Amino acid sequence: MEVMNKILSESDAKNKRLEFPARSLSAFPMPDGQNSVEFVAFDMNERQWSLKVSIRNEGKYAKPWLKGEWDDYVHQKGLKKGDKVILTVQEEENGERIYRIRAERKHFGFWYSIDNQQ
Repeated sequence: MEVMNKILSESDAKNKRLEFPARSLSAFPMPDGQNSVEFVAFDMNERQWSLKVSIRNEGKYAKPWLKGEWDDYVHQKGLKKGDKVILTVQEEENGERIYRIRAERKHFGFWYSIDNQQ
């Protein structure tokens, strides 16, 4: 199931966090009383990335952020404004969730995987 499909903003690519769509929070069961959850996402090359979804404690809206090794992921993939990040989750029969992350870049009107270029 696709959790997030987002074209990166300047701040997503330059800061150490990605503004995360609130509608995607349901893919991350957050324990009561906590405002963050850590998970591992595999890229197309099966590399593991330790990521963390956090929501702010104050304010009217949840305003979630993706942190953890996000900054490392951005640098390793060479991501920039206008690139796309897609996060998916697959729930196994035993209830385990397997997250996958991939990055794409638009070239001549078509999206191409950045992972395949490395």
